[in-house]
Amino acid sequence: MSDRVVTIGGPPGSGKSTAGRTVASELGLEFVSAGELFRSEARRRGISLLELSALAEQDPSIDRALDEEMVRRADPSRLLDGRITGPLLRRRGVPTQYVVVTAEDRVRWNRLAGRDGGTVEDVAVQTKAREASERDRYRRYYAIDLPKESPDLLVDSSELSPGEVARRIVEFVAPPGGTR
Repeated sequence: MSDRVVTIGGPPGSGKSTAGRTVASELGLEFVSAGELFRSEARRRGISLLELSALAEQDPSIDRALDEEMVRRADPSRLLDGRITGPLLRRRGVPTQYVVVTAEDRVRWNRLAGRDGGTVEDVAVQTKAREASERDRYRRYYAIDLPKESPDLLVDSSELSPGEVARRIVEFVAPPGGTR
């Protein structure tokens, strides 16, 4: 096994979590999702994701606690799913394989509407607001501008099945005949 932590980032609805779960299973890694931790915190507080994002804009401790939990969990035996996790670990000197899964906006919004409900138009508005909030917080809290970060692997899932996305990641992370 490699001493590198595998991280998967990308925007909401890109397919990163779906691919991440499959990759983790195929490689025998524990799957840890920042999104799931954030959703869990919103449920614990009895508020929506957008409301928690709005609170996080005013209270840096919300993001910092989540991000520190992801850093604490960084270990080669785990695959970490989180938009900022890879760049954050790199800045901390943690050996990381930073994979980004992306997709065209309309594809992402359709996926999110299918998963969470609502109209594609409403999901587009909510997702744009969420992404703008996160982009601003990442810059303010960590001086990280995600679009300027260079992943080790970029996979556009717009026209790929979840299995194809996962296969590309597995082949990159653990090439046939190679070691992870």
